[in-house]
Amino acid sequence: MEEEYLEQTKALVAQDFGLTQTTPLSEAELLEAIANRVAEMIESNKDLLLSYMYRLDIDEGKIHFALSPLANEPAHFALGRLILNRQKQRAITKLTYKPPKLDGWEF
Repeated sequence: MEEEYLEQTKALVAQDFGLTQTTPLSEAELLEAIANRVAEMIESNKDLLLSYMYRLDIDEGKIHFALSPLANEPAHFALGRLILNRQKQRAITKLTYKPPKLDGWEF
């Protein structure tokens, strides 16, 4: 089941952040890919990055802490970890609460 969550998480991240990695990624490799994309966005379009994070409903206090000098890791990794954790939550929800198929709605 854990692998299914990871696959769903990869799909959500790819969809939201335009990652096109086709080889299987471990969770650590996925975090690194997200962090690299976040670093690019910090340099090129920070407003778009913050918009994505708002759309993902990531807690604003956690974002501010990740960007502060008090954070335990570089900002792009801290933000990447917040994104990954949120996407994992979304994947778990999607897989846990699948809507039932409705009869007669097939095309």
